[in-house]
Amino acid sequence: MQRSMRQGAEGPEIWLRGPVADTVEPILWPEPGGGEPGHAAVGPRRFAWVATHGGAGTTTLAAVFGGHDAGRNWPRPDQGEPGSVLLVGRTHAAGLDAVSHTLDTFRRGEAPPGLDLDAVVLVADAPGRLPRPLAQRVKEIDSMIDVYQVPWIPAWRIGDLTSAPPRETAALARLTGAARLP
Repeated sequence: MQRSMRQGAEGPEIWLRGPVADTVEPILWPEPGGGEPGHAAVGPRRFAWVATHGGAGTTTLAAVFGGHDAGRNWPRPDQGEPGSVLLVGRTHAAGLDAVSHTLDTFRRGEAPPGLDLDAVVLVADAPGRLPRPLAQRVKEIDSMIDVYQVPWIPAWRIGDLTSAPPRETAALARLTGAARLP
């Protein structure tokens, strides 16, 4: 099941629940070489990574999984940027506060109209398990929208983005259509 929040012209619609096929809208690309008129292939959905705070990891995630690095700005679909949003935050207290605040901003309809909030991506702020209070906050966020967690990856810390993402990120790789599935 994938849950997402859709921002309409008059504010947010209800939380959408259902199979991915119900919420993922394919992008149609013309077949290479012209193909038959009206014939198109389905391409992967394009995403914008939106940081909920500085240092969240959007640049690294965009480099590894593809997509548009919007930084701390909302994407601008009218300028060709993807309207599907993945919010990104770190798993420390300040990062989870920022994620919660941004989710609330979206829920209140204060995000630009026409954006789809597809999921939250939480990037580990340190190796090891989360302390209980932080794990509880992650569960609260996960009760509102899909949450994908990215573990601590030492190679990324030193800028080595060449290896395949770890197995724990397989669901995120599938969501984003990343070519290098773990």
